[in-house]
Amino acid sequence: MRTVIRVLVNAFALWLTTLIVGGSGDHGVWIAPINNDNYGHLLTLVLVAMIFGLVNGTLGRVVRFVSIPLYVLTLGLIGLIINGIMLAIVAWLSDLAGFGLRLEGFWWGVLAALVLSILSGLLNGLLGTSKKRDRRTA
Repeated sequence: MRTVIRVLVNAFALWLTTLIVGGSGDHGVWIAPINNDNYGHLLTLVLVAMIFGLVNGTLGRVVRFVSIPLYVLTLGLIGLIINGIMLAIVAWLSDLAGFGLRLEGFWWGVLAALVLSILSGLLNGLLGTSKKRDRRTA
């Protein structure tokens, strides 16, 4: 259940990110929905959030592990670039499917990744979905 809530929170954070970074028009970051109705837009956000979770859970872990020396060397700032790359991969994968996230350029992706991580961190913290469960036995 917590995973479903986290996907919905990330979809909401992705929607807010497209509003903040994308603005109006086709510049920055925007969502290309499956259909032009509200349900198509909502379904697209949820699917992109699931793709983002899969990419971050698999490829993101490998890239972050390999780049540990760069994290130390840049005092963690390389994380912004890596998150932008992960978002660009999500945009590429969703573009292959014919819907989803669209990025105008790499630096728009880095800015969107920064805003997305801040928003999803805040929302997960407010809802308590980022905390590990306490597994004490009574």
